[in-house]
Amino acid sequence: MAADEQVTLLDTWASSIGMRVRIALAEKGVKYEFIEQDLWNKSGLLLQMNPVHKKIPVLVHNGKPVCESLVIVQYIDEVWKDKAPLLPSDPYQRAQSRFWADFVDKKIYEHGRKIMTTKVEDQEAAGKKDFIDTLKLMEGELGDKPYFGGETLGYVDVALLPYCCWFYTYENILNFSLEADCPKLNAYCKRCLQKESVSKSLEDPKKIYDFALKLRKKLGVE
Repeated sequence: MAADEQVTLLDTWASSIGMRVRIALAEKGVKYEFIEQDLWNKSGLLLQMNPVHKKIPVLVHNGKPVCESLVIVQYIDEVWKDKAPLLPSDPYQRAQSRFWADFVDKKIYEHGRKIMTTKVEDQEAAGKKDFIDTLKLMEGELGDKPYFGGETLGYVDVALLPYCCWFYTYENILNFSLEADCPKLNAYCKRCLQKESVSKSLEDPKKIYDFALKLRKKLGVE
């Protein structure tokens, strides 16, 4: 990265989609300034940099904002090309990577949002079975590969890995075991956490759980 480049990340510490950007930046060795955002009282900077959705994360590169986590990850991959690419060069493999990253957003992210806003006693309404079935689909796609793209961490991994520190919360709320229901996915999370770019970008699962309980109480569902 050039010495005169300015990279800022507007994010909040517990955000799973924000952690994607942090992993991608770490993988590329990009130094950046992290500015914590209060989502209950959005800053003027956030509203200025993302006037359309008014959401985190936002990557600000040399004064220019890039919004939406997967778009940001693709941007990082295209701008900082001196490190190993996150997306494969083959068009079909790139399309498959984008498909599964989109699947993570449409299924796992949405399930997580539903879990966080549904009362504990109504686990079926929170989609417990559907959520576990979704995780099993991801596990099937992973197979016996070290990473979703093969031998190196890539785009789909970056999309999914932040949930490794949220699974503890989902397990406790829905009363299931990732290790029992999806052993390969559980082992994958543990394996990926051995990478510094991942471990330093994710938060402590118990800290996330404490945050989640407070958030659920605030939302009136705890």
